[in-house]
Parts: sequence; C-alpha cells; structure tokens
Amino acid sequence: MNTPPPPHRSAWSLNSRATRGLIFQAIAIVLIAASLWYLASNTQDNMRSRGIQSGFDFLGTPAGFDIGETLIAYDPSESYGKAIWVGVLNTLKVALAGIVLTTIIGVLIGVGRFSRNALVRGLCYGYVELFRNVPILLQLLMWYLFFLEVLPPSNSSMNAAGLFFLSKSGLSFPVPVSGTYHVLAGALAGLVAGVIWRQQMQKRFELTGRDGDRFWVPVTLVVVLAIVGWMVAGMPKEWEVPEQLAFMVDGGASLSAEFLALLIGLTIYTAAFVAEVVRGGIQSVSRGQDEAAAALGLSQRQKMKLVILPQAMRVIIPPLTNQYLNLTKNSSLAVVVGYPDVVSIANTTLNQSGRAVECIAVIMLVYLTTSLSTSLIMNWYNQRMAIKER
Repeated sequence: MNTPPPPHRSAWSLNSRATRGLIFQAIAIVLIAASLWYLASNTQDNMRSRGIQSGFDFLGTPAGFDIGETLIAYDPSESYGKAIWVGVLNTLKVALAGIVLTTIIGVLIGVGRFSRNALVRGLCYGYVELFRNVPILLQLLMWYLFFLEVLPPSNSSMNAAGLFFLSKSGLSFPVPVSGTYHVLAGALAGLVAGVIWRQQMQKRFELTGRDGDRFWVPVTLVVVLAIVGWMVAGMPKEWEVPEQLAFMVDGGASLSAEFLALLIGLTIYTAAFVAEVVRGGIQSVSRGQDEAAAALGLSQRQKMKLVILPQAMRVIIPPLTNQYLNLTKNSSLAVVVGYPDVVSIANTTLNQSGRAVECIAVIMLVYLTTSLSTSLIMNWYNQRMAIKER
C-alpha cells in the first residue's frame, strides 16, 4: 500500500523554523537601526541647541601642533586628518612589533615550562607569575622611569662598538644611506618564499614521512633575496652611523625612549599570557603522542617540533588571537608614557577642535578595524591548522 506524500508546505510558512529565524533577524536589524538613528539624531539636536559644531570637516583644517615621532613626513601646517594618520601608523608600528616579539618570547617561555632542566623551568615559571600579576600600567611606568632615571643622559650615552647608543633619549643605531626599501622588499619576498617552502615540506612529510629542513632554508632565502634587493639598488655601501656629540647623539636611526618603554612593557606583559596559552596547548596533547614519538626514536626537540606543537597549535591559536587583540588595544596606554599614538593625537585634536564625538568615533573605528583585521588573519590561519576530516 502506497503512503500518500506529506502535504506540501510553503517555504515561507510561519511553521518553518528557518522562516521564523529570518523574521526575527529582520526585526532585530530594524530595531538596532532605529536605535542608532534615534541616538544619532538626538545627539545632533542637542549639539545644535547648544551651539556645538559637528561633522568631520575639521579633518581638512590645519592641525597647528607638532608630533615628536613620525613614520612619514609631517608638518604642523598640515591637516588634522594627516596628524591622525600619523598616529595610526605609530599605533600599528608598536602593535606589529609587539606581536612579533610577544610570539617569540611567549613560545620560548611556554616551551621552557616543559624543560628537563629544573632551573629553566623555575625561571620560566617565575617570569609568568611575576609579569602576569603586575598591572600593565605599572609595568609601562616602570620601564619609562628606567629610561628616565637609570640610563645616562644623551651627552654620555652607553655605546656598543661606537655603533649603538643607548641613553635617556632612546636607542640610536646605524642605517644604510640608500637602498633600504629594496633590501626590505627582498627580505619580504624571501619570507614569503620561506613560508611556501615550509608548507611544501609539511605536505611531503604528511605524504611520505620524510621531513626536510624548515629553518635554514627559509633563513637562507630571506638573506639571499635581501642581498638581491641590495644589488638591485646598486649595491650601496654607505651607512649613516650615529655619532656622540657634546650634548646629544646625532645621525643614524633612532627609537625614542617612549616607544621602547611602551614596546618592552607590552611585550613582556603579553608574553606571560602567551606562555600560559602555549603551556595549556602542549598539555592538551595526550601523553600517548609523546610516548609514541619516543618509541620512534625521536629526540626531545623533534618530538616538540614534529609531534607536540603541530597538534597543540589547534588549541593555541584561538586564545592566542585574544592576546594579540589585547596587546593592540593596550597600546592605547601609550599616552601614559608620552608616545604619540592615535589616542594621544586624537585627544590633542579633540582639545583644539572641540569635536569630541567625531574624535572618539575615529579612535573607535581605528581599533575596530585593526581588531577585525587581526581576527580575520588569525581565523584564516586557524582554519588552515584545523584537522581535515575525510
């Protein structure tokens, strides 16, 4: 006996869970949009009734203030928009450098927690417990006071081989007179080639069990292509070397004391949390994996490199992303040590222009963009490291 087919239901029936979900989402969007419109219009009306100017037209007017540390050329006669862009670049400078250094130090400390050497384990444990439990603001002030109170003045800087000078003013070091961008472009190309090489070695290891060199070949690619960039630039051999003068160090490139204090404080503080993330990821790998690697005759370094860390990365990456976001947002504390990041410059702009809502909106947009970009990159990397089910 044939069973009659079930009655046809319209795809847009209210009995459909998908339809109800779409309706609820549409209602939520409408309510959120209406709330934002009400807040914006109410703010505009209140500002207008009090004679407060609004709008972003002020970004095109001359700023009239100087910025002590810039990555691009800037003059006080240029616009507020240019000044804020300088602050954005300064924020990205300390955030990117901090992420790289934090990753290196955090991974080393986290792996060191599993060292067979009791002294190494104790030092790594002490590092984590000390710097993780001291507020980041106090650490920034501590490093800033170190530069101001402990280091010598600029007229008697500490130096290494007459090339590197460290003082209250910061760190000065030699730089090439020309060809720097060509060398950096070559090194970046070598870094990309090194990443591709490591991926190919990983695929070969998964297919054949034969591993290739994953460190020296990428390093060689970076060095060789950097040399190629130097040759393309005409092989410049002149360097601008800093020189100790009567009252200051002149020449070369320099990193200010404010930048160094901020970078060191953020790096050391966040690395303590990254170390705990790495430790937790390694502990999540079952003991049987370690025993199986030992049964195959792998050394301690090979076990960590080829067996433990690749599996631990799937647990490490999500909380590691949070630490990168925390470091970027904590860079807003730069105002405490006088580093001209986007918050500091936006505050100066706010005080001069009176556009509080607009300046705060710009700061929010900058940190929202950087945070979403970081999350997007790390989510892509997390997907690549995820276990592929067959």
